Amino acid sequence: MGENVQTLPYGAWPSPIDAALAAAHDGHPEYVGFVGDEAWWTEPRPTEAGRRTLVRRHADGREEAVLPAPWNVRTRVIEYGGQPWGGAAVDGRPLIVFVHFADQRLYAFHPGEEPRPLTPVSGVGGGLRWAEPQILTTRGEVWCVLEEFTGESPGDVRRVLAAVPLDGSAAEDRTAVRELTDGRHRFVTGPRLSPDGRRAAWLAWDHPRMPWDGTELLVADVHDDGTLHDARTVAGGPEESIAQADWAPDGGLLYTSDRGGWWNLHRDGRPLCTREEEFGGPLWKLGHRWFAPLDNGLVAVLHGRGALVLGILDPESGEVVDAAGPWTEYAPTLAVHGDRVVSVAAGPRTSYEVVELDTATGHARVVGAPHTDAVDPAYLPEPQVRTFTGPDGRDIHAHVYPPHHPQCTGPGDRPAPYVIWAHGGPTGRSPLVLDLEIAYFTSRGIGVAEVNYGGSTGYGRAYRNRLRGQWGVVDVEDCAAVALALAEEGTADRDRLAVRGGSAGGWTTAASLAATDVYACGTIIYPVLDLAGWATGETHDFESHYLESLVGPFTEVPHLYTERSPVEHADRITAPFLLLQGLDDVICPPAQAERLLDRIAGRGVPHAYISFEGEGHGFRRADTMIRALEAELSLYAQVFGFAAPGVPHLELQP
Repeated sequence: MGENVQTLPYGAWPSPIDAALAAAHDGHPEYVGFVGDEAWWTEPRPTEAGRRTLVRRHADGREEAVLPAPWNVRTRVIEYGGQPWGGAAVDGRPLIVFVHFADQRLYAFHPGEEPRPLTPVSGVGGGLRWAEPQILTTRGEVWCVLEEFTGESPGDVRRVLAAVPLDGSAAEDRTAVRELTDGRHRFVTGPRLSPDGRRAAWLAWDHPRMPWDGTELLVADVHDDGTLHDARTVAGGPEESIAQADWAPDGGLLYTSDRGGWWNLHRDGRPLCTREEEFGGPLWKLGHRWFAPLDNGLVAVLHGRGALVLGILDPESGEVVDAAGPWTEYAPTLAVHGDRVVSVAAGPRTSYEVVELDTATGHARVVGAPHTDAVDPAYLPEPQVRTFTGPDGRDIHAHVYPPHHPQCTGPGDRPAPYVIWAHGGPTGRSPLVLDLEIAYFTSRGIGVAEVNYGGSTGYGRAYRNRLRGQWGVVDVEDCAAVALALAEEGTADRDRLAVRGGSAGGWTTAASLAATDVYACGTIIYPVLDLAGWATGETHDFESHYLESLVGPFTEVPHLYTERSPVEHADRITAPFLLLQGLDDVICPPAQAERLLDRIAGRGVPHAYISFEGEGHGFRRADTMIRALEAELSLYAQVFGFAAPGVPHLELQP
């Protein structure tokens, strides 16, 4: 810090990072792929109603957003979505197929031409949805996952592998879509074809398992007429999660399995690199990729404990050589072409960028969505990777972001306020990357601690399984343990602790307010609040049985669903809170938020509820994110006792 350092109350430091700046940098590139020798990917546009566009990197290095508004490249398969596009070079021109969010139809187009629909619209339930499209030019088809609703209930749905004609003959005719599988499994991933085109491999699983609990790897023969025969399970099971499968150039079958306690890479049943590291992750979106085989027999892999980095695995020796560069966290998307590997990576000081590794030279460089400092980096936080001790002596992994400002410091009479961030999932993890939402708080003098509580991914199956039957217990205990440890060591002010989170993190936040007296307030974002309601039809099909592993079967332990639900214990919530909810959310519907509000009414607990038209599960529009972030800061200002000039005052209802 320089000589002109001001001593100002924590929370009231002047910051150049406003909510609009944080919102404009929300989201990141996804779903990289090659079309010929060009890299393509999807990219968010928060200021364009949150749509996602498709970006092309030309041979001369020029980036081009290929699809203008209102095209929105995003699928709703399993509601969390997945790979929404595929491409191929045909006669020297890119041919692209993609899912448009508004109608969920599959479209095909050549750049510069208007997209044309390939699939029909269905008025039944959630309609027809598609994911992981792959263009098979020799067959004149697109092979993909079809999700088809057969009724109005979220559970009236089937999923199969399907072949869609490229000539548009199925655009108004559902019968022209050729089904490749019989629907015996509730969930499937897109097929991967062997190099000779004679075999197809895909993953499948059924309720009540989630894909990180147990999946099956199936292989079928592909006949000359394009039909699949003799589908058989070659790996996986109820307690073995296969996260991804693909074919090596010589026809060997590669896949990641956690049969040894960690997602490690295997080939035809044999482990290639046995390490206490993850070479895979939770399959929340169809098409996530953690490895990609190269033509020379090597394999590009994402691996690590906690954060995953890019490396090149030699299957013969089991050695991994990591890519050099400043990136410490890679997203689960990979594409290869010749010696080139493309992924999306970030670090504590850089946002997510499209990164290319030349395996021939070992050189890695940014090729798309390059990070630019939105503000002077002196205002960005300097995170600490820490491990805390929880109940029974268990480890709890966390990232701590102390308040940071080049020209401000807090008064010495008391520590800084801290907000505990609980990630969603709950089978997920907080990545250690630059997040301007975090910087929005830390640059004002409010510390943030992201807790990768028991149940988080990145630390092996045993760590992940800590949450089995213990949701609402272990996550709450671990977050509280980190908060209290920070207070005890003098880092955080014991009287000015808050908790916040979205989705499953919203659950942990609400459950923490109901079950502990650790926090002075909380921010609850599109949460699960009523376990019984969620288990009996208030959510979508993908997660409709998730609570059987997180809590227990509803028919066997209904008391746990009552004991742990915040809506059943509204009388225990005494701390002020902010509740944020998208009105189009089908995963955590507004009915749950409204139920909590009904039961808190008249109890004298200061609170605010803000709902957002046009938002679903996860806010995507810039104006939504601005209002939500400013409301959260206003809550902390009122509870922690500092001024927040320039931020609209949040009215708290008693």
